[in-house]
Amino acid sequence: KQWYQRRVRGDSCLSENGRRYGEELGRFVREEGLSELPVWTSLMRRTLETGSYLPNTSVERYKALNELDAGQCDGLTYQQIETDYPEEFALRDLDKYNYRYPRGESYHDLCCRLEPVIMDLEKGGSVFVICHQAVLRCIVGYLLDIPVEEIPYIKIPLHTVIKIVPTAYGCEREDIKFGISSAITHRDKQSVESIEKRLIDAGINKVEESRKDKSERVIPSLEELSI
Repeated sequence: KQWYQRRVRGDSCLSENGRRYGEELGRFVREEGLSELPVWTSLMRRTLETGSYLPNTSVERYKALNELDAGQCDGLTYQQIETDYPEEFALRDLDKYNYRYPRGESYHDLCCRLEPVIMDLEKGGSVFVICHQAVLRCIVGYLLDIPVEEIPYIKIPLHTVIKIVPTAYGCEREDIKFGISSAITHRDKQSVESIEKRLIDAGINKVEESRKDKSERVIPSLEELSI
């Protein structure tokens, strides 16, 4: 359960393996003759650091490419969310595409935020996009015409170049790895039965009741949690 210990979003610097990936990515770009490609990054530190390893001079930063905003859950691990806010954790599993973090975003919100970026991507020309897992799920899901309800479950491994190539009938995906170890962050879709059981264990007997009251709840801040 490596994904279970990971913190949601945050604005951390690169890990040691992340820096190794940046070095390998820079080498890959040079060897493949991709130094002239424009590079798009988010405004978050880890993407800016990764981009600094590339020789490319045309670099643009887009706030729209920032990771999904986890609101008041930002910086918590999934384990902390499940322990302290089991109802939120279960509700997200119940409808991961439409679930919105308290004072944060849903995958649907993120897809709407990314629409202008995706439109620019479709206008032509190759682009190197350095961003985040949820963001990549939305972009890949759109380009590969994956149903929206499946977008949150698209596998986006860390330390991997995901190459999307247009074809006569859509697009094809190719994953390019550099042999750098990384945490397993993917989590399969959960069964409705298991989710409903967790809601009942959390003291919520009806899913409708939980959804109705959700907008009125406020999760304490990180300072209040003293983590």
